[in-house]
Amino acid sequence: MAQGILKSSNLKVVFDYGVDEHNKPIFKTKTFNRIRRDSTADELYSAAIAIGSLSQEPVWAIERNDSYEIGE
Repeated sequence: MAQGILKSSNLKVVFDYGVDEHNKPIFKTKTFNRIRRDSTADELYSAAIAIGSLSQEPVWAIERNDSYEIGE
């Protein structure tokens, strides 16, 4: 039976930069690599909020992206 082994995790913080001249939202992201693989959602949320507090733009979304290696 195949198994998935967690290789790495990334934290992506999306910032809201308002709207453009066509009233379409502008979002910019900052990705942080080499996140501890055993980090909890609460820890990542707290870190993202702390990072967001350093920016003038509000945090729009917080994402965790995991990469798995599939093998037997």
